[in-house]
Amino acid sequence: MKEKVLITGASGFVGYHLLVEALQNNLEVYAAVRKNSKVEHLQGLDIKYTYLDYSDIDALTKEIQEKQYDYIIHGAGVTRAISEVEYDLINASYSENLGKAAAQVASVKKFVLVSSLAAIGPLNDLNGIITEGTRPNPITAYGRSKLLAEQKIKALFNLPYTILRPTAVYGPRDTGIFIFFKQVSKRFEGYIGRGQQKLSFIYVVDLAKACMQALHHGQQTAYNLSDGEFYDKYQLGYFTRTILAVKTLQLHLPVNFVRLIAGISEKISSFRRTAPILNLEKLEELTAANWFCSTALAKRDLGFNPHYLLEDGLRETLNWYRQNKWL
Repeated sequence: MKEKVLITGASGFVGYHLLVEALQNNLEVYAAVRKNSKVEHLQGLDIKYTYLDYSDIDALTKEIQEKQYDYIIHGAGVTRAISEVEYDLINASYSENLGKAAAQVASVKKFVLVSSLAAIGPLNDLNGIITEGTRPNPITAYGRSKLLAEQKIKALFNLPYTILRPTAVYGPRDTGIFIFFKQVSKRFEGYIGRGQQKLSFIYVVDLAKACMQALHHGQQTAYNLSDGEFYDKYQLGYFTRTILAVKTLQLHLPVNFVRLIAGISEKISSFRRTAPILNLEKLEELTAANWFCSTALAKRDLGFNPHYLLEDGLRETLNWYRQNKWL
């Protein structure tokens, strides 16, 4: 009899890859989606759908008891919101509610929370490396909400949990970093300022595999995840234009100019009650000096061994975008 896994945020970018990886690990997969979620891309997958009310702990407990889930991977959340209150509600409070429900059901062997390296925040200089012992200093409302979610999960009694903190995630179906790829495909390569940076990335397939490893391994703690390397600010563009075989016009926008644009975008979005694509906090995140993180603890406890460095993952990703007419 197959073990059951509940995957939340299943219709999203990371969620899709979690579903595929769970099926490859011979699990009976339940995909938690919203009733208005687009699920056409999930057709053909041997999964069952479920709809959760994250505001109702009793309903969540009943769901887990009735289905007798062995594992829960909580990947649902928001990366853009209109306020810190909304971030905290969806990313932290809803995570806590699901965790509280899981803690009440004996069948649950592991609760995996997909957090973010943004919960720790970047370093201010190029010399250091982010470890699990680095003092958290998130610089965005998103990062603070993810840290709050971690704290709430850690505080729950009798919940067998593991927390994963991936750095910037890329791969097929992503719409975030894809914006940069789209610009490069149009022969434009834009950068904010000229400051040196150490950036880190993880291919979504490696993240999905890490989630599966965390079902059976890992302590009640948080693990940083990346491909184990760091890259300067130009390497993403270099690999992208090389794989796409294009020449680009490289343009550096002054930080103060982009800060002005971000401030205007923030005010307009506030007036319209919409979530801005770029705001002042996001700008600080994009221009931060150092996102290089150690993965030694994840390798030791989870057996985490990423298969893709940035160039390899980008080759698969960009080929997928081209085959599916995104580029």
